This record gives sequence, C-alpha cells and structure tokens, in this order.
Amino acid sequence: MLSWKRRRLWGERRGQASRGDVRGSIGAHLIAPALSVAQRIDALLDAEVQEALASVDRVTRRTARAFEQTRRRPRQIEVNFAGGITQRCWSVSSGDGTYRVVFLPTAGYFSLCVESDFGPLDIGVHGPALGCFGSV
Repeated sequence: MLSWKRRRLWGERRGQASRGDVRGSIGAHLIAPALSVAQRIDALLDAEVQEALASVDRVTRRTARAFEQTRRRPRQIEVNFAGGITQRCWSVSSGDGTYRVVFLPTAGYFSLCVESDFGPLDIGVHGPALGCFGSV
C-alpha cells in the first residue's frame, strides 16, 4: 500500500495504484495546465471536503463542516520554518488567532501553522488539509 503522500503526488486515491489514469482523482487537479495555483489548491480542497462530507464517520463530516466555515480563498503568505527558513506558501483558512492551515507548494501537502509575532510558523503537522485542521 502506498503512503498518502505518494498517492497524492501520483494522483492516486484510496490505494489504487494506476499511475496512468488520474481522471477523477484528487491528484488530477495538480496537473491541470489551465488552472492557476490557487485554483488547483481550491480543487484539492473541494475534493477533500466532498469526500469527507460523504463519509459515514460523523466526526469526519463535522470536521469538514467546521473547516468550511474557516476556509478562505488561497492567498500567498510567508511561512517561517525551524532554523530561520522562510517559504512562500498559500493560506487556505482564516487564522483563529492561534492556528491556520497552509498549503506547502514545494512539498505538495498542507501544514498546520501557529500564529506568531513574526507571522505563521510551521509546527510540523503535515498532511491532508482536514487532518491538519482536525488536529487542533
């Protein structure tokens, strides 16, 4: 079984190991040339939220609804990482004064950041947007 990270990069979903056919999968939005970066991120989020809302798990559905209330149009921000490194990322949720979810374009996944006096700070919680959001 492939890890979630490899499945996302290859455009696979739910353990399907077909590298050639990415139609209808979350990863297909990463390679759509007509979409801007913000539109690609929105497409990833739409697919993730839609899948969560269709889940039989009540907590997953509640997490998706709560995320939708804080979701914002993706916008570029500077994120601080350990060791004084900064990187341009995309904020996808409005900060609640403590945390926000951002997309790391070079890694291809989402991160939970803590708000600080110096801007958002990556705290090492990475993965799907709802997984990051639900970890708070």
